Amino acid sequence: MQAFNIVGKDVPRNDAEAKARGTALYTDDLRLPGMLFGRILRSPLAHARIKHIDVSRAAGLSGVKCVITGEDTPKIKYGNWRLFPDTQDEYPLAVDKVRFIGDEVAAVAAVDADIAEEALGLIQVEYEELPGVFDTDASTREGAPVLHDYCSTNISVNRKIQYGDIEKGFAESDYVREDTFDVHAVSHAYLEPCAALAQADQDGRITLWTSTQVPYIVQCLLASTLGMRENDIRVIKPFVGGAFGGKMELRTWEFCAALMAKKTGRPVKFTLSREEEFLAGRRRHPMRLHSRVGFKKDGTLMAKDLRIRLDGGAYNAMGPTATFLCGNFGAMLYRYPNYRFMGEHVYTNKPPASAMRGFGAPQSLYATEMQMSMAAEELGIDPVEIRLKNAQVSGDKIPDVATISSCGFIESIEKVAEMSDWKTKRKNLKPGQGIGIGCYSFISGGVFNWFNTSYPFSAAEIRAFADGTVHLLTMASDIGQGSDTALKQMLAEELGLRMEDIRITAADTAMTPQADLGTWGSRVTLMAGNAVLDAARKIKDQLFGAVSARFNLNLIYNFECKDGRVQVKLRPEKGISFGEAVAIVQRANRGEPLVVRGSYTPRDKGLVTPAFGFGSQIAEGEVDQETGQVKVKQMWTAHDSGTVINPRAVEGQLAGSIQMGLGYSLCEQFVMDGGKTLNTNFLDYKMPTALDMPPSEVAHVETYEPEGPFGAKECGEGLASPTAPAISHAVYHATGYCCKDLPITPEKILRGWKREK
Repeated sequence: MQAFNIVGKDVPRNDAEAKARGTALYTDDLRLPGMLFGRILRSPLAHARIKHIDVSRAAGLSGVKCVITGEDTPKIKYGNWRLFPDTQDEYPLAVDKVRFIGDEVAAVAAVDADIAEEALGLIQVEYEELPGVFDTDASTREGAPVLHDYCSTNISVNRKIQYGDIEKGFAESDYVREDTFDVHAVSHAYLEPCAALAQADQDGRITLWTSTQVPYIVQCLLASTLGMRENDIRVIKPFVGGAFGGKMELRTWEFCAALMAKKTGRPVKFTLSREEEFLAGRRRHPMRLHSRVGFKKDGTLMAKDLRIRLDGGAYNAMGPTATFLCGNFGAMLYRYPNYRFMGEHVYTNKPPASAMRGFGAPQSLYATEMQMSMAAEELGIDPVEIRLKNAQVSGDKIPDVATISSCGFIESIEKVAEMSDWKTKRKNLKPGQGIGIGCYSFISGGVFNWFNTSYPFSAAEIRAFADGTVHLLTMASDIGQGSDTALKQMLAEELGLRMEDIRITAADTAMTPQADLGTWGSRVTLMAGNAVLDAARKIKDQLFGAVSARFNLNLIYNFECKDGRVQVKLRPEKGISFGEAVAIVQRANRGEPLVVRGSYTPRDKGLVTPAFGFGSQIAEGEVDQETGQVKVKQMWTAHDSGTVINPRAVEGQLAGSIQMGLGYSLCEQFVMDGGKTLNTNFLDYKMPTALDMPPSEVAHVETYEPEGPFGAKECGEGLASPTAPAISHAVYHATGYCCKDLPITPEKILRGWKREK
């Protein structure tokens, strides 16, 4: 592998000191003169027609400055899938009906939060309650109540993938297993609740500070719902305290803050409570997965038939993307010569499900991995060996889905088996002890332009100065994952500068170049990184010309930027400082600043993504034979994310993925009564803490991704998938009980434990 000066090093994050000192400003920390405080009135009913809303008492309360309902809005529906208008099914405030408990009905802005809260209780809403449907079977049954008039079946999205001869594949199989898995909804549980602060200027233009991972998408959709031009909306992302997919859409409070700021002429801020986040926040899609898989006696895969129903809740949100991706992930990891996928996204009267870390992969790969482990057991094959036998490799093609570029999947399986001493441990475990494996593949951003933007997928601007510094501007959003630091590392490496020579301005739609589709799908390092390198190389072309002219050299010489200098690669004495080279370029252009822009849009070859990350994980666990309690004793992870830009940051991402995987597999779940969420605080919503984290060992499998900057690709989000199947497999190994309906609770284990007679 190529040696780098800054890329691949443990560089402290840009924001580390500010966060450690408590000086980092999040949206709710912001204050503006004359600011009003907003609160949202939510529906107490899961499904009802709005007959009348009386806001007169609330509007007359002293200190209340504005009250709005759906009737005060332009009544424009919105959604992230702009390419398909039918999928845009949500109003900022309910206009005709409410469709889940917590649906937004009205908003109040007052001089303080207590008065705004009091005013909510004075709004009178007359509802006509309608029958509700709370699971996909009820929702798709003949005669079921229709949630949206355009969709009489309540199935909003269908997705199909098919290649090979599925029936022939099963006919030629020696062993066929068929299983149904139910995976559940979980919360993003980010520490910072959603917040938005809007200010209107004298011309009616809006500036919005908001806790978001998609400033450009918020800008576009907010402009649409307000009937304004896009560039009359400025969106600024302050520090964000976690998102994990839960902050990648325009949300009601952003719209209300903007509209009320226009109406009142005063800044308006909304901050959600934790109860609101649990009651009405987006969540991971619950799904029912029916998977039929065929094998030869030696473990060779022959066919897979996968049917998935996604419970999308009341609105599409990012459900169309999740439906699309579930089928893609179902075809990943292993070579399926014959494959069929049928996916349906179904409306129910529950809070909307949407994007969450892994974006369809944790659900789809849970079924994949558990079936691989159970098949290995019944065929008498080691679970590691059956995976090695069928593992995808570079060059494998999946029709209409992907062509695998760089791939260290086999190496990751071998490495994690070696790290954990897999074969020895499996033979020598005591009763109640088990060891299990889970694997994953994940995208490095998507190719499909579902947002229907005419701009590049990612863009960057670099301003170079004669004092030897540069200023990087990007709309890419650092939401805690450390992408600002990674982009600076890549730029410093390319231009031969130090980290302290680079200033970065990010995620401000009025200051940074259009556009960037945001932080989701593990796209930032690859896509924004490529845009940064594109701009950096344009800078270098001009600097190399300056050095060539200074020393009267032919451009056939190989030049480089290194250690703050621009020089001939094999004759470093023929060179000058970076700043001096910039000054020469500026003088040659009559003082024009040296400013360039770079961009990146994936080449569309019918692929899902420019690159895939791969990896494997092994969990060692122990199950208490009396209580059924699971203790995860150790985790081993080997992952292929191409060139690792910042090892410490990557390992932090992996630790976070394991924490989320622990909760997904063992304890996190919403307690629902019909459509109402009952556990709306961190006391009742059981989530692993630092004290629950098992010891973990990580190995980076070195590959080089040609499409990635410096050979890098995704890390972190993909590791949200293997933890649950690895733990579940360890429980299966320890007890004989295979969990097909997450989470794995002690009660389920004790009921299913297959004890030796």
